Amino acid sequence: MRIFVTVFLGLILSGAASATDFKVKVLAVKVIDPQSAAVAGAQVSLLRGQTKVVATQNTSAEGLATFHPVGAGPFQIQVLAPGFAAETIEVSSQAELTVSLHLATASETVVVSGTRTPVPGEAAGSDVDALSAAQLTTMQPTAASDAIRFLPGAIVNDAGQRGGLTSLFVRGGESRYNKVIVDGVTINEPGGTFDFGTLPLDQADRVEFVRGAQSTLYGSDAMTSVVQAWTRTGSTRVPELIFGADGGNFTTAKGYASLAGARGRFDYNLFGSEFNTNGAGINNAYSDSLEGANVGAALNDRTSLRIRFRHSNSHAGVAGEWDFNNSPLQPPDPSDWSQLNDLLGSAELAIAAPSGWQHRFTGFDYLYRYNELNVNGDPARVFDFPSHEVDHINRAGFEYQGDYSERSWAHTTFGYRVENENGFVGNLAFGSQTHGQRLSNDLYAQQLVTWRSLTVIAGGRFVHNSAFGNIGLPRVALTWQAVRGGELFSGTRLRFSYATAFKEPRLEETFNGIPPNPFNIPNPGLKPEHTRAFEAGLQQDFLRGKYVFTATYFNNLFHDQINYVTVDPVNFVGEYTNVNQALAHGAEIGVQAKVRSRLFLNTAYTYTSTQILENPAPINSLYNPGQPLLRRPRHSATLLLSYLGSRWGGNIGGSFVGRRPDSDFLGFGIDHAAGYVRADFGGWYALHPRVTAYANVENALDRRYNEVVGYPSLPLNFRAGLRFRLGGE
Repeated sequence: MRIFVTVFLGLILSGAASATDFKVKVLAVKVIDPQSAAVAGAQVSLLRGQTKVVATQNTSAEGLATFHPVGAGPFQIQVLAPGFAAETIEVSSQAELTVSLHLATASETVVVSGTRTPVPGEAAGSDVDALSAAQLTTMQPTAASDAIRFLPGAIVNDAGQRGGLTSLFVRGGESRYNKVIVDGVTINEPGGTFDFGTLPLDQADRVEFVRGAQSTLYGSDAMTSVVQAWTRTGSTRVPELIFGADGGNFTTAKGYASLAGARGRFDYNLFGSEFNTNGAGINNAYSDSLEGANVGAALNDRTSLRIRFRHSNSHAGVAGEWDFNNSPLQPPDPSDWSQLNDLLGSAELAIAAPSGWQHRFTGFDYLYRYNELNVNGDPARVFDFPSHEVDHINRAGFEYQGDYSERSWAHTTFGYRVENENGFVGNLAFGSQTHGQRLSNDLYAQQLVTWRSLTVIAGGRFVHNSAFGNIGLPRVALTWQAVRGGELFSGTRLRFSYATAFKEPRLEETFNGIPPNPFNIPNPGLKPEHTRAFEAGLQQDFLRGKYVFTATYFNNLFHDQINYVTVDPVNFVGEYTNVNQALAHGAEIGVQAKVRSRLFLNTAYTYTSTQILENPAPINSLYNPGQPLLRRPRHSATLLLSYLGSRWGGNIGGSFVGRRPDSDFLGFGIDHAAGYVRADFGGWYALHPRVTAYANVENALDRRYNEVVGYPSLPLNFRAGLRFRLGGE
């Protein structure tokens, strides 16, 4: 009897072992979204025993990742796809596996920008919000500013009209404290200046918005935020042609087309669009043409090559300041105009090596051409003189990023970046342009470790620049899951981070001077601006994560800020020097909710207190020490409600911005901009599987306000159109 029992138990145990310790020669994993479409670029890791990373790959354009002989199990597959919730599933003995992803709240959604590698938002150590392709399709933003303004913590200030200069203020920082990256290419001017009103988001797969100091991972300009966008990848075996057109008031019209697909080892997405509007007033016309491509090739199962480019050419009237808080104190400029022509390109070689290693080699180039002409000036306007601003700037370089997953609970990121900034800048009304050039070499590293309920992210960056020398930048972030919770209170996380960041000077601040500019002395010893930033936060989940409450306190000390200091008041000659210092601190309180399986809410309130600490050369009393920083409201709030259905979709966006200090700078004595509320609506409906009707309304309440003093907002405006799809799946 004992022998029988022993043999029987042995057979059971051996059978159980054979169910888990199997041999797999080839394992093919296909990743799909909730509509069963392939998901490209998802990070798929094969785990042994839940912790050991055997191999890591990114899915192809067709959503496939293939793992070759891996030995004995048991195994798990972990999928981290930006824009979706993380998924981990057990691997049985089958050779093919399909992983269906689902949507989640922002805290559970996988993001990349917080750590330069895919992680759930709650583990990124930063406040990260994102807009998915489905949300962007519903919003139909003309430019990036029309989408970003509804994300928590974003204060967007535009010059009223389409194509007007548009700035972003985050956590009390300057408008030049935001790093902007498209398809891996930095598109700020050297020194951080960027116009969000001329960045089209056509064919964008997603946009991520990271708040806080991020220079450790991204270098110069990432003082208070990083904004990053990626172009869609073709994924259908049958070529898919999408084209459409829409129109609206103010003689607004847009047409667009794209051709995308994936076949075998190759994928492609070729696209273009044209936008035109006359605007709401004198000299408010704006036009923009866009062409781009995203082409990829799988050289083998572990190596892929991807080439991307985008070209945008825009032309805008520049009416200037004229309507001050609904008081027209001077006429708009009838003839001033600007043109922006930019081109970005990148080539990326990605290699998935054995044992959790990944390597990425990227070459990039960005060309920026800006031209603004005021031929004669206008004597009916204050300080309106002839000018001709011409900037020709090139940013080119190479970057290597390596990633190693030691275990499922440990990940190392490191890299090297070299970039050459080369430009001719200046106002031709004062003579010829000034040439400036800088070469920067950067090394960076970051370690992410999770031990029980504690996640630690620590990293640093070393920068050697030919113009301003060496800089070291540390960052550490801690996240602790204090309470795991139950059904109602489903988990409590506490977070803290400390970081330093920097912003390099603009080329004209360092190099532009006498000659050709008669009013400026060049300062080759000019140093970067710096910040010391720390933040502490709380995340409380409810109802198993369907509702999430977040609260973050931030504190930013900006120092070595650059100011123009007059040295010869008789001839109005001065130079840029590092003399200013300012403080910004406050709190962000947010609620994220997955109200239904396809209905999502993201809303937040931000309180910001700012103060000028040092300014030895204020141009007027608004810049005296003790004064608040201009254009930073104490109170602001955002709301974005999105329904992402299969037959129809819709969104409601709201932005509330309180009263804030500002100036007309013309002697009219205006020292503030009034608060305002903006509401946008949008939606689409599939009339047929291949025909979709859509409509969007901006400033639906038809409020008249100034985001920047002197520049009236665009009144209620709407667009409606049809979109057609041929081919595809």
